[in-house]
Amino acid sequence: MSKYWLVKQEPSTYAWERFVADAKTDWTGVRNYQARNHLRAMKVGDDVLYYHSVTGKAVVGLARVAREAFADPTDPAWVAVELVPVRAVQPPVTLEQIKSEPRLRNLALLRQPRLSVMPLTRPEFDLILRLSAEHADNAEKRKTSTDYTD
Repeated sequence: MSKYWLVKQEPSTYAWERFVADAKTDWTGVRNYQARNHLRAMKVGDDVLYYHSVTGKAVVGLARVAREAFADPTDPAWVAVELVPVRAVQPPVTLEQIKSEPRLRNLALLRQPRLSVMPLTRPEFDLILRLSAEHADNAEKRKTSTDYTD
């Protein structure tokens, strides 16, 4: 049974666009025990939302676990996983959108903002992606309603 996750990264350190260009990455450098335990729980095929923290503060992409926990090459006492990008989340789902959605009030992103790897429930995962789709639909409707010809 698939699980769902959210990982956070500063875009100045490793932006979504670089991840896409690289086509895969080892998610290394996690030095928090709770986040490490989440990495250990990830399974091949699990879906992962990619969140830009600090600047941007938005879910910008969807990734997938390609390799389960292995020794972190930057410090073998810790673990890493391999992620592959799936697609961009367009438009991105901002932190403000997430905060304004009552059904996401228990999201670890809001309760533990310093945690870099966190689980999501299937409903939370689906709702975040739906927020992007709804935002895109609303933008298209606004554009269409202002388009007219004489």
